[in-house]
Amino acid sequence: MDQKTHTTDDGRQVIVITPTGRLDITTAWQFRLNLQDCISRLSPHVVINLSQVNFIDSSGLTSLVAGMRDADKVQGSFRICNVHPEAKLVFEVTMMDSVFELYETEEEALQNNPKQIAS
Repeated sequence: MDQKTHTTDDGRQVIVITPTGRLDITTAWQFRLNLQDCISRLSPHVVINLSQVNFIDSSGLTSLVAGMRDADKVQGSFRICNVHPEAKLVFEVTMMDSVFELYETEEEALQNNPKQIAS
């Protein structure tokens, strides 16, 4: 899993996480823990780049939903981009494509400013 930090024009930090391989019952829990750690320690603003994830199951979707909720709790933002075509079907069949903020590219996900953090 690759992780990098992007700074927005207004100085906020956005963490871009790029998992690889499968996001399934064998990998979802560790991914969930890493995601939770990033949101609590680094930044409440997260972009998940799924270009390298060719398979996702319900455990993987659950970890993404949990990450979205964690970000929402701290007035952050949670976006998903570059969904691999094989994984995209899972989002469509489960109707999760209407739950998440999905973007075609990482650049698009980073361009749209994250929600303003309430002071």
